[in-house]
Parts: sequence; C-alpha cells; structure tokens
Amino acid sequence: MAKELAEKAKEAFLDDDFDVAVDLYSKAIDLDPCAEFFADRAQANIKLGNFTEAVTDANRAIELDPMLTKAYLRKGTACMKLEEYRTAKTALEKGASIVPNEPKFKKLIDECDFQITEEEKDLVKSGSSTLPSSSTPPASASTVSPAPTLAEPAKPKYRHEFYQKPEEVVVTIFAKGIPKQNVNVEFGEQILSVVIDVPGGEDAYHFQPRLFGKIIPDKCRYEVLSTKVEIRLAKADVITWTSLEYSKAPAVALKPNVSSAAAAAVPQRPAYPSSKAVKDWDKLEAEVKKEEKEEKLDGDAALNKFFREIYQGADEDMRRAMSKSFVESNGTVLSTNWKEVGTKKVESTPPDGMELRKWEY
Repeated sequence: MAKELAEKAKEAFLDDDFDVAVDLYSKAIDLDPCAEFFADRAQANIKLGNFTEAVTDANRAIELDPMLTKAYLRKGTACMKLEEYRTAKTALEKGASIVPNEPKFKKLIDECDFQITEEEKDLVKSGSSTLPSSSTPPASASTVSPAPTLAEPAKPKYRHEFYQKPEEVVVTIFAKGIPKQNVNVEFGEQILSVVIDVPGGEDAYHFQPRLFGKIIPDKCRYEVLSTKVEIRLAKADVITWTSLEYSKAPAVALKPNVSSAAAAAVPQRPAYPSSKAVKDWDKLEAEVKKEEKEEKLDGDAALNKFFREIYQGADEDMRRAMSKSFVESNGTVLSTNWKEVGTKKVESTPPDGMELRKWEY
C-alpha cells in the first residue's frame, strides 16, 4: 500500500501537482517511514518553496540511510535556497564522498564556495568582517548541519525562554530529570535543533526554530542540568535580537559601533548630532555595484553570474521561460522565449559527444 501511494505521488510530481505529491508521500510515510519516501517528499517540498520542511525530510532520510546520495543533494539544494551556504556545502560534500564522480555535487559545491566568498566580501565592505569574540569554548556536541524548522506540538512538553548578551543568546528549556544521552542539540548558521527523547515511551520533544539572526556553530554549546537544558548561541553579529525566532515582519536591530568586549563593559551613551561629514551612501553603493560588474570570474562562477544578470533584467515571461526550460531539460536548455516553451515540455539536449543519463529520483 505504501509503495502504491509513493508511485501515485511520483506521478503527481511529474505532473507538477506538488501539493498532491507531498500529501501522498506523507500518507506513504505513515505506513512505511523509509528513507526513500522522506527524500522524495523533500524534493516535492523544494518545488513548493517549503525549504525548511525539505531540509527536515532530507535529514530524516540521511538518518535512516546514510548512503542515500539523493538525500544529501536535496538537503544541499534546500539549504542553498535558505542561503545557508556553509550548511549546504557540508551536506553536498558528504554526498560527493559517496559518489565522487557525480558532476551535480561538484557544481553545487562550487556555487556554495562562490556564495560564501560573496558573503565574506559583503562583510568586508560593510565593515563587519571581524566576527565578535567570545570566551565560549567550542561546542562539545556535534555541529553538523541540523534539521530546520518543524511545527512544534500543539501542547509543548517543556517551557522555554531566552535572554541575551551583546555577543550571545542563552536559551533555557525547562526539562527536568532528562539523562544527558537523551538530549541532542545541533547548530546551523541560523537554525537551532533540539530533540529530547522523553523517558517512558512518549513522543520525542522537538524544538527547531529558525533563529532571528545568524550564529557561529563552532562557538555554540549546551549543557544538560538536573532541571533544565541550557544552550548558548554565539552571535555572528553584535546586534540586539528582538525575538528568538526569525520573523518576516520588520524588526529594529541595534548594532553598536564598538567591539563586543567594550559593549559588554561600557554603557552605551546617547547619540547626539555630529558635525562630521556624512558619507555619500549613493556614491558608495554605485562604487560597489561597479566593482561587482567589473569583477572577473571564470568557470562555473562566471556562468552563474551571467545567468543571474540575464534573470535580473528579464520580464516575468522570460523568467518563467528560463525556469521551465532549465528544469524540464535537466539543465541542458535555457530559453527566454515563453511562447516557444510555455506550451510544451522542453526535452533534454545534451552537448555533442555527450550522452544523456537520468539522475536517480
């Protein structure tokens, strides 16, 4: 019965009925929670833009079958959509270690490297290249990329709260009498994952929010005490979090102009009007754009930049044509003519001398 549901889900996926595919895969998972079904549901969630749910499914698939390469591919793809490029790269490198000659992994890893480099350049340009120092030792727990946001149970088993310092956020989960081995905490670039196996055979407690701001996974740590689990998150930027969890609503984040150590030791004084010259931000922005435009790249990085420039300057029909042709042709065709590709399926067209091979679904 589960296999039949999965087959119907695959048919719905191929017909672009991604909502139906997710629903059918969920029913199949209820009957048989195997790695294949989780990995395939992750792909459907990616198509729907449910990227955090896709990473969760991919993580579950990897847990059930660490050799399932497409689960690492799904996780890497979803993390890239969330702009979690370092987490994505870690997952993709693990997948590539299983199938070293698979070009899809190399291409995505190169894209992650490019985006990570761009992020570092942006930090340098904005004067935030130096991350805040922290006396917190490296995490004692594994810092592999975590499963992102899951819907919390309707009635959470444990209460949690948080407070913050200039350089860290402290999260407390009031779980009493939990053995240390029953607690698993993982840190991503902007995701916290807490799983507590509750004694007595009850369902496990999950707390997996996407955080308000980015953190430094290697500097985060946690401690299991007799009455609570205390988690210390090292901030990537010295800003004030207005909430623990990420929100699309506008939020005011105050960023001091002093180092984290000085911010902790010296009270902030009120700011008064200054007679100093004001920077010409329009001119600065123009210079940055000029540098980006004149930057010389090669290989996949240059190709990716070229495609991005086309896409940014395209109208809605051109963008739809580019997305449809690229996806349906397995990356071998890129058309900007919606009238040509909008009424038919775009077939794969491999380069001369190359053979088209289907990627395992």
